[in-house]
Amino acid sequence: MALTSKQTGVLRGIVLGGTLTIIGVIGVGLWQPDALVPADEAGSRLAFALKWDLLLLIVLAVHIGILARHRFFTPVDIDGGGLTSGTTKAQIYQSVLQNTLEQVVLAIGVHLVWAVSLPIGWLASVPTAVVLFVVGRILFMAGYERGAPARALGFAMTFYPSVLMLIIIIVNAPMSRQS
Repeated sequence: MALTSKQTGVLRGIVLGGTLTIIGVIGVGLWQPDALVPADEAGSRLAFALKWDLLLLIVLAVHIGILARHRFFTPVDIDGGGLTSGTTKAQIYQSVLQNTLEQVVLAIGVHLVWAVSLPIGWLASVPTAVVLFVVGRILFMAGYERGAPARALGFAMTFYPSVLMLIIIIVNAPMSRQS
């Protein structure tokens, strides 16, 4: 099956995003920089992850603000998506916001489980995943109007770290039950 040009563009973005994810999450986890991790106790681990995840909440707040600002200054959109069909711009902002909300919920949940279930040195992967997330959301928003290939890298940089970390948590779960 031959891929369309859009599929090829998306594939390029997801391969690059996947590569950055593996290098970032696994690379930092293997490197285990002591300066980046807190004391090895549950409360410190959770606090560490939550402090980094504040950046994800800021990204979410920015996206909410972008849509709210647009609605305020666009008379046809001021009543909100529930009461009007909305302009194309409002629909784009709403789509980006919805996707960002979904990604934030997944990422924070994964980061918290990661923080308490993996060896302490692997906690340094949380800041890496957060940085990938923030940069990814910027790229996703910037590329959204240009179509799937233009937003694929941004999507991959926000989604793949969460998925990779979730897989590592699941694979590690049998080992952590034995200890």
